[in-house]
Amino acid sequence: MSLDHEIDPQPVVQTERFDLRPLRKSDVGLIEMHAGDPRVAKMTSSIPHPLPPGTTEALIQRSLAPVRDEDIWAIDGTKAQGPEVMGLISLERMDRNQSEVGYWVAPAFWNTGLASEAVEALVNANPLSNETMFASVFQDNPASARVLTNCGFEYIGDAEVFCVARNATVPTWTYIKKLRG
Repeated sequence: MSLDHEIDPQPVVQTERFDLRPLRKSDVGLIEMHAGDPRVAKMTSSIPHPLPPGTTEALIQRSLAPVRDEDIWAIDGTKAQGPEVMGLISLERMDRNQSEVGYWVAPAFWNTGLASEAVEALVNANPLSNETMFASVFQDNPASARVLTNCGFEYIGDAEVFCVARNATVPTWTYIKKLRG
């Protein structure tokens, strides 16, 4: 969905373990380190591998633009003596007061509950006041599917999406969470 008007600034979503906060220009190094890992890139549709120069800077610039169709938060663990970027989570605006959740977590934080906590925090905060959130995961990533089901998302069907890092179309599972209405 393309928007032609300014969007409110992103709120910070706080949890005991981390904050979900808007990206900062200083996040470039950590985002590049984690997103440049082929294990991360190959589980997303849009992160290329290898990561071309300027990709992360462009992502941050888009995320900070006053006119944008996606809000992106860093999963920042500094409040618990963790790194400033442990992963990213986003909401891409869709029509009819809906959005699509996207996320990745650095491999060092896999199997720690971080992704589930981040998705749950974002859903509970519902910063875009959505009625419905969607999410899709690759079928060869059952851990990511568990993140969604643990957060109350319901499976609604199969699809497929092109994965830039794999240079291939990959089967997906699609999930929905109704928030109100």
